[in-house]
Amino acid sequence: MSWDARYTPPDRQLWHRDNYLPPGACFSQIIAPINLLKEAPTFTAPITFGLVGFQCDEGVKRSGGRTGAAQGPSAIRQSLSRLPAQKPPIHCYDVGDIFCQDENLEDSQIALAEVIKILLAKNICPIVLGGGHELAWGHFQGIVQIHPEKQLGIINFDAHLDMDALREKKGNNTTAFLQIAQAQHAGHRRFDYNCVGIQHTANIHSLFETAKAKHAHIILADELHEGHQQKCVDFIDRVIDQNEIVYLTMALDVFAAPFAPGVSSTQPVGLTPWDVIPLLRQIAASGKVIGYDIAELCPQYDMDHRTAKLAADLVYEIIHHHGSEPRLW
Repeated sequence: MSWDARYTPPDRQLWHRDNYLPPGACFSQIIAPINLLKEAPTFTAPITFGLVGFQCDEGVKRSGGRTGAAQGPSAIRQSLSRLPAQKPPIHCYDVGDIFCQDENLEDSQIALAEVIKILLAKNICPIVLGGGHELAWGHFQGIVQIHPEKQLGIINFDAHLDMDALREKKGNNTTAFLQIAQAQHAGHRRFDYNCVGIQHTANIHSLFETAKAKHAHIILADELHEGHQQKCVDFIDRVIDQNEIVYLTMALDVFAAPFAPGVSSTQPVGLTPWDVIPLLRQIAASGKVIGYDIAELCPQYDMDHRTAKLAADLVYEIIHHHGSEPRLW
């Protein structure tokens, strides 16, 4: 299977330039769209990013959730284009999208892995925009094929554990981290899975048993609600200290519905952005993150583009704090 059969180049219209602004003032002026079928990205600075869209609803469809996440990447890009760039120079490509239009999720995940490999081989940090959380299985495969010997820590901001068993040997948006656990075991590699924002009301009891059996580490949403921020900071520090590289993945349904109404599964008592952003900055500043993704945006259910704007703000935080000490000015 050739990845380019599931690839579409970036839409340059999403990065329209505002001529009335000074050069480099906002993301619409600094993102460089490139067609991977015609040119290769180059490592232009010590920190270079590559935006990759994953236009896919198949995982959500298979699990019986409400679809719409395939339109997520474009909505995030539109909101990101309007945000200011506070730490020039920023070196970031938009390398286009991987899509799934034929129910063959597995081939689309393999195609995503191939694009991740192209970026990582050039020392470019991927930021994958979803799309359902099934993108994590594709993203992981790209990472582990480039860095098979490195100790990998996974941090997932999510209300769900996403460790469901496969149905009829097929994955969906709730199975990615069990698939990753099985792959790590098969490759005789340590599975270091760390979840922040998990809710009892979003996971059946057997999933907690599966997580325990796989030695997953969990911070419940309740713990953040109760003010245990220092526990969360220490939790993140452990992952950073004990791993060579870190993969950070986030489902937007970790946030409470007033902040993120446009997701596959809304959470009435989820986290606030300010529960998450300090931890995101801490992780990004470590210099160990090998790849990021943001999943589960469903624009058709969004209100006032609230969820898309939040996702764009998270990308902003990633780009401005990756590999450097967090700072406000």
